[in-house]
Amino acid sequence: MAANMTHLTFVVIRRLGYIRRLVHKNMSLAPKQQKRVKRHRRVRAKVIGTAERPRLSVYKSNTRLIAQLIDDAKGATIAAISSDDAKGKTPRERAESSAGALAKLAGEKGVKKVVFDRGGFQYQGTIKAFADAARAAGLEF
Repeated sequence: MAANMTHLTFVVIRRLGYIRRLVHKNMSLAPKQQKRVKRHRRVRAKVIGTAERPRLSVYKSNTRLIAQLIDDAKGATIAAISSDDAKGKTPRERAESSAGALAKLAGEKGVKKVVFDRGGFQYQGTIKAFADAARAAGLEF
């Protein structure tokens, strides 16, 4: 009986160790990403999308920019776009063309006014180019 108890205890400890490692692994982001997530949480506490004025959420990676119009009341995405398919040599050019395409999709859905959610990213470079192009294409924010 003692052998079984030892084995069960070992399995439980092993599983707890595995769970502990999983939690630790998910919590260990790079300091730069931790700061971005913190900024995003601060922004999301204030920015809320509705059916009349959805949230224009932007995410920027090293290779692409992803944007979507979200109705937070329903928890539904109204329209989404990625700069993968956009034409342009630089990320900035691809972001500008994606903004025009997203504004066109929003117009088809009857959306003119949005709330801009920069996703914790600084409002410069690609994010600013996307926002300016979306405004030029007809979105109001």
